[in-house]
Amino acid sequence: MSNNKTVELEAGYAPNEKEEYMSEKQLAYYKNKLLNWKKELLEESNETLEHLKDESWNESDPSDQATIVEQTGLELRTRDRYRKLIGKIDSALARIDAGEYGYCEVSGDPIGIARLEARPIATMTLAAQERHESAEKLKADS
Repeated sequence: MSNNKTVELEAGYAPNEKEEYMSEKQLAYYKNKLLNWKKELLEESNETLEHLKDESWNESDPSDQATIVEQTGLELRTRDRYRKLIGKIDSALARIDAGEYGYCEVSGDPIGIARLEARPIATMTLAAQERHESAEKLKADS
């Protein structure tokens, strides 16, 4: 589908069930939403990097040093989650360009506006996601 045409969205626009599902307008909305989300994550990641560069690693007090190490570990784990999330956002953007966004990768059914609003990187319908998670749990339990 790879749509290079720019679709203007009016302020406050949100997709609804009355519109054609995954119309150009809806796709433009989700593309903007995903790009903005990615931008926010990248900005936060850059702030984390700057904070780590500025951190004083030579604290003489062991409790201060332990606090710095703990906070740094937390920031790095958060940054790793962002990295993984950015990969999922990039995949969602690729699905938009390919004309596959908004449809379940398992069943081909529409994922639905409500689910995409809650999780714009969703690749499965809620039912397919639940079946997938149940199968994963069974596999882990055996």
